[in-house]
Amino acid sequence: MPHIVQFSAPRSVELVQCDQQPLTGGSVRIRTWYSGISAGTELTAYRGSNPYLSKSWDVAQRLFTEGAPAFSYPVVGWGYSEVGEVIEVADDVVGLAVGDVVYGIWGHRSEAVLPAEAVAGKQVPDGTDPLHGIFARVGAIALNAVLGANLHLGEDVAVYGQGVIGLLATRLADLSGARVIAVDGFEARRNLALKMGAHDVVAATVPGGAGQRIRELTEHLGVDVAIELSGNYRALHEAVRSVGADGRVIAAGFYQGGGEHLSLGEEFHHNRVQIIASQIGGTPAGLGTRWTPARLATVFMGQLAAGAVDVAPLISDIVDAHEVGKAFRRLDEGAPETLQTVLRFEGAPAL
Repeated sequence: MPHIVQFSAPRSVELVQCDQQPLTGGSVRIRTWYSGISAGTELTAYRGSNPYLSKSWDVAQRLFTEGAPAFSYPVVGWGYSEVGEVIEVADDVVGLAVGDVVYGIWGHRSEAVLPAEAVAGKQVPDGTDPLHGIFARVGAIALNAVLGANLHLGEDVAVYGQGVIGLLATRLADLSGARVIAVDGFEARRNLALKMGAHDVVAATVPGGAGQRIRELTEHLGVDVAIELSGNYRALHEAVRSVGADGRVIAAGFYQGGGEHLSLGEEFHHNRVQIIASQIGGTPAGLGTRWTPARLATVFMGQLAAGAVDVAPLISDIVDAHEVGKAFRRLDEGAPETLQTVLRFEGAPAL
């Protein structure tokens, strides 16, 4: 029987059996090899802080409202960083074949039946480690934030939060020609940011705040733009403090609860700072229809295949899927050495 990861209650997650999906016209069956855990989004489900668990999402109005929660425990099907092998193809499908190794989004489950169009053109590039295909979505999120920053050659950018997506954003910003100042609370992650292309690093807890230290590094002018990826309101406030007058802050973290440490009457108000949201459901408005979330993933995977981005140092934990509870407990503890955790399903190639 197939298996799927289930959040049974706050801080309770397990691998449970599920029904096998029938193969229908226009679809393919995929056996999952690897599935990456999002330490941001999925920890909100694990901890019970995700707004979908306490409020109703009105699709038509695009508003969270009071009422029956959009999701309730047990929650299944989360996960958006999968790689697997096509093991069955409907008769009317072209462009995909049994044996193709593809990346995509189908949740933490041992197998899935998907419309062929959902994974068409998403074969893992030749010469690329299939394991690295789990970075397609998080790479797209990082690229979306960097595109939103509208960086130019020679500009200064501060990237707050050097988790997986922050480190990828640091690398992509460097590839874009910007001078990157990486901010994080953990020394190990700051050191890794230097290897990913950061020109300077700043401790999140530096006296006076990271914003003030960044001003010192930029001859008191501030950076042209800051990208905030930690989801921490204090970091968002420091990002606002770090940009110059009329500067921009790309808020790409998944913020929970109220912004206790975000003081909008201070630098935000006096320096006329723009705060721009970045979320993978859409691409920067200024790019029009030329960019889509699918293109973001394709471009990122191209950079990975070309060797411009090395994701191997970001993989810290590979655990068997049935140990998912252990994996989430470790992520919840927030150990600095824990970056990308990967679930390995039965049948995946030996590593």
